Amino acid sequence: MTTAALMVMMFNCGLGVVGRDTLRERPLPWAAIALTALAVAGVVLQLAWSGAMDALDADPSKPGWWREFTSVFMQNGGFFGGLWNLVTLAAVAALAQWYWGGSLTLAFFLAGILLPGRIDTVLGFGDGPSTDPRNFAGSSGATYFLGATLALALLTRTRLPKNIALAAGVPALGLAMWFAQDNGHGLVSVYGFVLAAAVWAVRRAARRS
Repeated sequence: MTTAALMVMMFNCGLGVVGRDTLRERPLPWAAIALTALAVAGVVLQLAWSGAMDALDADPSKPGWWREFTSVFMQNGGFFGGLWNLVTLAAVAALAQWYWGGSLTLAFFLAGILLPGRIDTVLGFGDGPSTDPRNFAGSSGATYFLGATLALALLTRTRLPKNIALAAGVPALGLAMWFAQDNGHGLVSVYGFVLAAAVWAVRRAARRS
């Protein structure tokens, strides 16, 4: 429930920063379409090949440099878990592209693959790089990382108390989920929020200069 609530908050942050009434006028989000197509292809591959998970997941006990990337497009949460991951990936990536642009959206998603496990290792929270610090497969870790960037975007563009509370609530709930539930989705959301803050600060400084 908390994992779903966190995603709903991030989705609403995205709607708030993009504009709910502008969605029909927006161009096709090519980055979101590409990421979702890869995720769907991964599911199809799993259905067609019984050994796909063993060959492509991010189990650190198995060799293979590609696993860190291919595991993102494998799903291990059953039918409803996989469907949730696909739908949320498509929605979050579309909103992110409409705000950040396609290239930066892909960069954030890639960061959501590469950074969480490494940060966890430095902080002593995890066992090494993976799609999600506590999961060997699935797109949810990178999606929640990307979704948290929308919360930061809203926080920097609003003065409404309701929106400020919504945006600030994303990293706050993420930390609470991590401490209370050991829920990795919450922690990667904090990482995404912090990275987006750094990117926003750099872009703001560059505009001023």
